[in-house]
Amino acid sequence: MSVSAEDYLAVVTETIGRVSASQREAVGRAADLIAEAVRADGVVHAFGTGHSEALAMEIAGRAGGLVPTNRIALRDLVLLGGEPAERLGPLLERDPAVAHRLWELAPVRPADVFVLASNSGVNGAMVEFATLVKEHGHPLVAITSAQHSGRMTSRHPSGRKLADLADVVLDNGAPYGDATLPLPGGGAVGAVSSITAALLAQQITVEVVARLLAAGERPPVYLSANIPDGDAHNTALEARYAGRIRRGS
Repeated sequence: MSVSAEDYLAVVTETIGRVSASQREAVGRAADLIAEAVRADGVVHAFGTGHSEALAMEIAGRAGGLVPTNRIALRDLVLLGGEPAERLGPLLERDPAVAHRLWELAPVRPADVFVLASNSGVNGAMVEFATLVKEHGHPLVAITSAQHSGRMTSRHPSGRKLADLADVVLDNGAPYGDATLPLPGGGAVGAVSSITAALLAQQITVEVVARLLAAGERPPVYLSANIPDGDAHNTALEARYAGRIRRGS
């Protein structure tokens, strides 16, 4: 395979089609869990580390998305927990102890649901956080790469991976290593997990809204803050979830 923007587009297009077809049922099951939570006045907590943080940003606090959404991030340890900025680093996601501090900082209530994203699904903080979600009795949706995770050894003491703990698992279709176009002499370029995870996040959101509409309810959906009356619309809806949602930190 050659390396060009056109080659990458071809791979992305094929991967999107494959993920959309293969994950249709799982998207529906995830939407069922989330719609049930939203109708019970619950909040959707989204958490991802590394580039999977983009998935949490896709779910929480964006135009066209659900208002009752909260983004959890490793930087919460500093911005909300008062820990030194030096605490942050590329290896932090491997520390299971981090999950307990993040849980303490998260405004969680019994009706809430969680969406966790990790391409590898093996790092200690993510697996431990998923463990806490289930120990507290919350529904859990996981977005991961089945191929990549399947070839990895868990970095959590239990030996479990994110997919082992979730009620619904969605495969983002990314290959082992994420990048798609092989390079001469080894390695590859052109990652896809962020693109397909965003697709799955938006498909789930749309299906949740469809379920709320079918139930005769008005979905709590953000407008863009950059259109007239967007701020007023969003502020009015956010007031219902005061103290429970963070649009980003």
